[in-house]
Amino acid sequence: SVNIVAFGNERDRLSEDNQQPSLIWSYLRRSALISQIDSSLSASNVGNPIFAEYQACVFGNVRLLVHDCPVWDIFDSDWYTSRSLIGGADIIVIKYSVNDKSLFQELKDSYVPMIKKALNHSSVPVIISAIGARKNGMPCTCPLCTSDRRSCVTTSEGVQLAKELGATYLELHTLNDFYIQKYFGGVLEYFMIQSLNQKSSEKMKKRKKTQKCHRVPPPQLEQPDKMPILKGEASHYDADLHNLLCCCQCADVAFYPEDLSTVVEAHKIILCSVSHLFMLLFNVKSPADVCDASIVQMAQSLFVVESQATCPPASHGVPPCVPPVRVVVKDSIFCSCLPDILHFIYSGAFQWEQLEEDIKRKLKDPEKTEHVLENVKCILKSPGKLNSVKDCRSHQIKQLYSTSLRLFFNTPVLADVIFKIQGATVPAHRAVLVARCEVMAAMFNGNYLEANSILVPVYGVSKDTFLSFLEYLYTDSCCPASILQAMSLLICAEMYQVMRLQHICELYIITQLQSMPSRELASTSLSIVSLLKKAKFHNSDCLSTWLLHFIATNYLIFSQKPEFQDLSAEERSFVEMHRWPSDLYLKQLAQYRNYVHAQKCHCAVM
Repeated sequence: SVNIVAFGNERDRLSEDNQQPSLIWSYLRRSALISQIDSSLSASNVGNPIFAEYQACVFGNVRLLVHDCPVWDIFDSDWYTSRSLIGGADIIVIKYSVNDKSLFQELKDSYVPMIKKALNHSSVPVIISAIGARKNGMPCTCPLCTSDRRSCVTTSEGVQLAKELGATYLELHTLNDFYIQKYFGGVLEYFMIQSLNQKSSEKMKKRKKTQKCHRVPPPQLEQPDKMPILKGEASHYDADLHNLLCCCQCADVAFYPEDLSTVVEAHKIILCSVSHLFMLLFNVKSPADVCDASIVQMAQSLFVVESQATCPPASHGVPPCVPPVRVVVKDSIFCSCLPDILHFIYSGAFQWEQLEEDIKRKLKDPEKTEHVLENVKCILKSPGKLNSVKDCRSHQIKQLYSTSLRLFFNTPVLADVIFKIQGATVPAHRAVLVARCEVMAAMFNGNYLEANSILVPVYGVSKDTFLSFLEYLYTDSCCPASILQAMSLLICAEMYQVMRLQHICELYIITQLQSMPSRELASTSLSIVSLLKKAKFHNSDCLSTWLLHFIATNYLIFSQKPEFQDLSAEERSFVEMHRWPSDLYLKQLAQYRNYVHAQKCHCAVM
């Protein structure tokens, strides 16, 4: 069989043509060597909505398995799956549009290092496909968007990227029969043949070894017991932030109509994370920083921030009683739709079609609906870029929090709490902490000292570990640097009862140990038994069970280490019962070796 993994999107995000078929699907449909395509797997898997899986036959009866991942978010949201895909690939295809310079730059800066790390100097062939004809037409006359809309990826940039990965570089100006079948298909089929030849060679070597004559067959080594499977927990990041709006905890903004008849509460940190207009409104940025007259004009025409009365000075470490910032919404129609707009923003700002339906149902007037939606687009607009409807479609927009809230991580901007840890201070935002962590929600909203303090001490955890913990709360992702750091982060997650982070750390530890060769496992100073003790103490039942199986499966290595004596009687009993290889097999093996020696016959297997 041949396993192909493709990453990237050949479509230009600014292009009006979004119906263009993918490179991989076009090749499978058009190639004369491909047959029996399983169309039932052509759609995205239910469990993995960010990649599609295809099965087919090539060269007659060779099984072909293809995973096509059109979005790069898989490296951010599901590190375990992306590493597994690359680890099992025989051929890797990286695609990008030559007319999407920003996505190419993101690929080069963020994702290529991840791919290189996952490949780990393996000899898997990589094909880089630059797709599309560069657009050299009349550029837009607007000085704010010319560089974005007409910036193309040059051939030299693509070749340089290929050199970094040791890849084969192809330019496909269009997805016609010549470029797909003869050009791309020819290179892909060459690497498929190379992969099959390599696998056939390895298989022949194994067969020659097994064909050595033995008068008595060696003892059969049974497979070790199956390791327990640890499944990851689905993200509830958007739901956490949406619940923050519903319960209105830590609200520091209050929106009013001009007659002050109603009030809608919100949070500066969430609003500023998705909108430069709100950054301008709440003095996070100045008009000179925004550099977009339309955003400045919209902020002035739509909102008025009322000046607040001066609060009495606060005692040391205790926050002053600061009421929410009062913001008057000048546009009455927009103000009537503000609850729906806030629900849209707090839900991740990617359910645009749902927002359209809600506003149409409420206003029942096409002109008013269009007016409100245009205001929303301006609120979400990036400075210097045009505002188009397709930029707001659900399948075109990324979830904003995981990238934008990162801008406010470990910065004093809008911070309303400061953690003191190991002599250092770490600023944070109560709204994010309350939304993402139930323990902190109780701490800041209950009858605790922290509820009325700006300065909050943290004990029992290092600064680096606590920063990684906060980074997860802000971004919903983490990437520990080592097994020990992952265990420290797991302990912190258990302390604050953030179960999904605990599962991510468990998966990281398991993945790293599984990939460790036996020789490295025997020589490492890392104590697996110590990890087991910590996992049990901190209620990580899945990890502790897995580690016990891991010790039993590698019994010959761990039984020789001093730490093996630290196992409890119950743990030792489990390991002895599930040890691999079994004691019976070792006795049979010794008898077989004695027989071979007596027969004066060299045994290649042993």
